[in-house]
Amino acid sequence: MTTTATDDQARLASVYRPAAPVDLRLTLGPLRRGAGDPVWVFAGDGGVWQATTTADGPATRHLVRRSDGIHVSAWGPGAERALAGVPDLLGAGDDPTGFDAARHPVVRDAHRRLPGLRIPRSGNVLEALVPAVLEQRVVGLDAKAAWRRLVLQHGTPAPGPAPATMRVPPTAEVWRAVPVWDWRRAGVEEQRAGTVLRAAAVARRLQEGAHLPLDEARRRLLTVRGIGPWTVAEIASRALGDADAVSVGDFHLAHLVGWALTGRRTDDPGMLTLLEPWAGHRQRVIRLLELTQAANAPRFGPRAPRARPLR
Repeated sequence: MTTTATDDQARLASVYRPAAPVDLRLTLGPLRRGAGDPVWVFAGDGGVWQATTTADGPATRHLVRRSDGIHVSAWGPGAERALAGVPDLLGAGDDPTGFDAARHPVVRDAHRRLPGLRIPRSGNVLEALVPAVLEQRVVGLDAKAAWRRLVLQHGTPAPGPAPATMRVPPTAEVWRAVPVWDWRRAGVEEQRAGTVLRAAAVARRLQEGAHLPLDEARRRLLTVRGIGPWTVAEIASRALGDADAVSVGDFHLAHLVGWALTGRRTDDPGMLTLLEPWAGHRQRVIRLLELTQAANAPRFGPRAPRARPLR
């Protein structure tokens, strides 16, 4: 990947030429928390915008596929690091060795239909952690709305010529300073807010885990009260590039896997048994099933209670 500097609002630019096909939207989709996420914009021209925080400060990334590769532009104090992180973000470290899609016809067909799917690695633990915590035990729409409201209120405008609605997510210091009434107005009760605050207090140690073996990174996350195996899997599959992460405890996921692979609903132990043939690549299988089977899967069981934001 070559990098060039321009005088276009202090823009840095590069072209990333991946060794294998990469579909930007399929790969980056799990990092976006709904269509209204102020951190991400999937533009009509096929380009993708992201606002993020790096060790050098905030940055905006713009990625678009062209005939000679994926063209990336970045702005802001963290632009250089943002460019350097693009290969990992787009799954350069995602090693499919040992993955045998042919073990099941549904997985085989999904893999054939989605050749550009990669497991992303954002490398930013806190930016994956906060929305994962907000999704604990509530309806997904409410969690996305809470994330959107909090980021719009406490984030900062994205550097460069990004869409006006975009915001850089709050830093650990800013999350720690969010007043209690803002959490409540976003529909986030004391338990989830407290988990975010405890994680923000040790954010540096958690971020170090992005450069350590996965087992150590998971162990550090589990030391934060309020973060359990489900939340760790959600973070690891996005921030750490964990192609084997399974969100045990997600009621609908177990039933989706069961329905897709056997035509019957199942529970967490049943899901783990079904996914065992793809050990090391279970997150990859889950993503393939979510993208190709979720729209047709029957809905099972009661929904989580709706959050009640304060007015």
